[in-house]
Amino acid sequence: MTPNQRSWSRERDRLASALDLLGWPEELADLLAKQLGSPQAVRRMASWVAQARPESLEMIVDEMLAIRDEIDSWRSVKESREAQAGYSAWLSSTARLGNEEEDDGS
Repeated sequence: MTPNQRSWSRERDRLASALDLLGWPEELADLLAKQLGSPQAVRRMASWVAQARPESLEMIVDEMLAIRDEIDSWRSVKESREAQAGYSAWLSSTARLGNEEEDDGS
């Protein structure tokens, strides 16, 4: 088992344990882990379940969706920043500036 697989397994088991203490089936942990997409997100979900002690499936799913939305928003911002950095680097590149001077007839 790779370190990443161990991390996934550990966090999934932690979530399953937190859900089990509240009477939810273990299969719910599998479904939530698949939707969350990372061991860190599963750990966050397990911590929330242990602290909030949700009484309905709707509360659990709502929190899972909120975590997923935050992850997606973070990734979008990160991609935008990387694209902006690449564009800025291109704008100030000597190759681009050299091409402009050639186009001007200089």
